Amino acid sequence: MAPDLRPVVVCLGSVVMDHTFHVEDIVQPPSKNRARSYALGAGGLAANASIAVSRLGGHCIFWGRVGDDLNGRPLLDALAEQGVDVSQCRLAPGGRTPVSAVLVDPMGERSIYSYRGENLGTEPDWLPLDRIDTAQAFLCDPRWPEGAARALDYARAKGVPTVIDGEKTETRILMDLIPRVDHAVFSVPGLALYAPGRKPVEALRRALEEGCQVAAVTQGEKGTLWMTKADPTPQRTPAFRVHATNTTGAGDVFHGAYALAIAERQPIEQVMRFASAAGALRARDGATPTRAMVEELLRG
Repeated sequence: MAPDLRPVVVCLGSVVMDHTFHVEDIVQPPSKNRARSYALGAGGLAANASIAVSRLGGHCIFWGRVGDDLNGRPLLDALAEQGVDVSQCRLAPGGRTPVSAVLVDPMGERSIYSYRGENLGTEPDWLPLDRIDTAQAFLCDPRWPEGAARALDYARAKGVPTVIDGEKTETRILMDLIPRVDHAVFSVPGLALYAPGRKPVEALRRALEEGCQVAAVTQGEKGTLWMTKADPTPQRTPAFRVHATNTTGAGDVFHGAYALAIAERQPIEQVMRFASAAGALRARDGATPTRAMVEELLRG
């Protein structure tokens, strides 16, 4: 058997059973409305990123927590079907698996109602951290801060590049995790919570001052604003122009593609374009793209 030469990315964080409804309009209650279509599948920040790593040509190991209820095992099976290694995830006895209801309108905008589960356990002692030794990058989200902190510290000690999805969460969590990370890639709400009252450039500089090598914020149609510790001059990578049909998961796919590009040791300018292309295709199609699709968009 030929050796597996794919770069290894370890991802840690949320995994959610997504119930997606395509609707004509997202209306205020009380109301009864009919959905145009429905889909059931794996979601969650780090889980979507893991699928992106796999579909774009990497070998992804995912660490997450689900319950031993009706959603737990099928959710892990759905990730495995996408080529993600879920063999070391935690199936919590008596736990309730996270689920979401996602309403998507004809313009591709969505409204999400999430239930983050119960009794999944917060202690990270079960994590097989030595798997990071063979990885070329580590990615996490802030949904399980105890696990993220433990793995980020381990990865930094081993010299493995780390990336965080700086999504909306409690400010105290971001304040704790950002100094542990090499690449902090925020959403607009996440950056505002990390550095309240500061303009985006000032907030990104704060992340660099706290130890990050790269700090960035994805700004939708405005593209991605970023800077590095080596050159703190603000840079902007334009967004790819696509007709969005479903923006759910586009930011997660951006982060997965970003982590894979870091694992491949692409220059940072190429990392930004590669991730932007992957996120744009996800928004256009409502599905995670393949490597060939991303490279075609980059060439175009």
